[in-house]
Formats: sequence, C-alpha cells, structure tokens
Amino acid sequence: MTGMWTIIAAAVSFGISALMGVWLIPFLRKVHFGSTILEDGPKWHKSKQGTPLMGGFMFIAGIIVSTILCVTLFHSTSEETRLATIKIYAGLLMAVAFGAVGFIDDYIKVVKKRNLGLKAYQKLLFQFLVAAAYLLSIYLSGGTSTTYIPFVGTVDIGLFYWPIAAILIVGMVNAVNLTDGIDGLCGSVTFFGAIFFMMIASFSGYIGMSIFSAAVAGGCLGFLIWNFHPAKVFMGDTGSLFLGGVVCALAFGIDMPILMIPVGIVYIVEMFSDILQVLYFRATHGKRIFKMAPIHHHFEMCGWSEVKIVLVFSVVTIIGGVCAFILSRV
Repeated sequence: MTGMWTIIAAAVSFGISALMGVWLIPFLRKVHFGSTILEDGPKWHKSKQGTPLMGGFMFIAGIIVSTILCVTLFHSTSEETRLATIKIYAGLLMAVAFGAVGFIDDYIKVVKKRNLGLKAYQKLLFQFLVAAAYLLSIYLSGGTSTTYIPFVGTVDIGLFYWPIAAILIVGMVNAVNLTDGIDGLCGSVTFFGAIFFMMIASFSGYIGMSIFSAAVAGGCLGFLIWNFHPAKVFMGDTGSLFLGGVVCALAFGIDMPILMIPVGIVYIVEMFSDILQVLYFRATHGKRIFKMAPIHHHFEMCGWSEVKIVLVFSVVTIIGGVCAFILSRV
C-alpha cells in the first residue's frame, strides 16, 4: 500500500510538471520573461539568451499538488505521528518561501533589468528568516535537538542544534542554486537525490516523507523533459532555491541532516569550488584555481559537453546516494 502512494505521488507530480510546460513556456515567451546571459559566462552560452526563465513553477506546482493530495490521503489510512506530518508541510512551506525569494530575484533580473538580482546581503537575510521560521515551527510542534549520526546513533546536540541547522539550511539552499548553471544539471542531480531520500525515508519508517520525496523526483523528471539539453526553459532562482529548500526539508524531515553531505555531494563541491575560486582570486590578486567556477563551468571550459557533465555529476550523486543509504542503516 505504501509503495502505491509513492508511485501515485511521483506520477501526479510528473504529469503536472510535464504538462505545464505546454502552456507555461509559450506564456513566458509572450511576456518576455527570458534569461539574460552574463558577459563573464562561457561565450557559447550567449545562444541561450532569451530562453524563458522561471520554469521552476512547473515542478513547484507538481510537487505541491502531489504532496498535499497524496500525503493527505495516505494519512487518512495511517497513524503517522503528528510531528512527522508537520515536518512534511512545514518543509513544503519552507521550500515555497525559498522559491518566493528566488522569484523576487528573477523578477528583478527580468523586469528591472538588474542582471545580478537581489543584493547578496538581502538574499541571505531573507533566507535566514525562512530557515528560522521553519526551525521554529518544528520546535514549537515538539521537535527536539536530536539528530542521527552514522555509527553513533541518535545524539542530542542541545541548543547548538538550532543555529547550526539554520546555517546548514541556508548553505545547502545556496549550494543547490549554484548547481543550476547548465541544461538539466540541477534537475537531474535533485531527481537522483530525491530517489535516495525516498528509499531512506521508506526504510526508516518515514512513509509520509517518502511520498514527499517521490513527488519531488516526479516533478524534477517532468521538468527535465523541457530542461534537458538543449533547454527550452530554465528553472531560474525561483526553481533552484525551491529545490534547495526541498532537499533540506527531506533531510531534516527524517532527522538525518548529515546525509545531505553524501546525497548532496555535487551541490557541496559546486559551492566550495566557487568559494575557493573567489578566495584564491583575491589572495593572489587575479590568479584562478579553476578555469571558471562553479566547477561545472570548469569542465565546460575543458571541453566537456553539457550532456557529459550532467551524466557524470548524476553518477556521482548516485554513488553518494548509495553511501547515504548505507550510512542510514548503521
């Protein structure tokens, strides 16, 4: 019965996400919501100028509708705890709030013609407020400062848990955002990540969270129909920040945020490649570690095709997901 709900959740989310592209992409073209390619990006990306932005609404709609529908129907026949249910909806709301921050950023880029969107401090302020609201809702609902650590078990970190959790959430959300740089990359990596979170949640008894994960996987797959190279639409910050919130919601929802490291290894490498590039550039007055950062652009500059990068990074995510599954059982 449980497996049926995960399949339904994935199918509903996939269907909504894929079918929305039929209407949304022409609409975004009609209102001229196209992307602006930065001058410091790879030169061959200039051909993508004007590709519709904010396609993330496709999987956002699919994931929201599928999760609410399937989790509600599942809970009508189950006895999953109140806290587990709250974590699903609080996590979904957190993802939507991060997506809203991304929408503001995209809107400024497209309508206000400011290529860089929100200022960094503005984006971080909004993101920490969203993370704090999510964690507060969990705390007020009876959530504790305990977390699972492989080979150790469940550990109570105490008051330090909450600020550390907020930093982890904001960091991961921005890491996912950095991964959205070439056709199909963020959607593919998040698809495989969601599959492994679905497996871990199911085997750990978090059935509602498993359904949520399946909805995420289905939504990403439906979007990839339109976003895989050559992309007909981009998810924009609206979509990538939403997916960042989703990844965090899945990890914290099963009380195993540490598993974001192996499952999200690609996100983390992308983020640190960018940080290292900036720090090294400043320290050496203009020298670079990578040909371009984040690291997917480095591989592009080395001659890798976008499809090859997506394939390799997806395989890395699968390996990380397998490791995460093993670690969740020890």
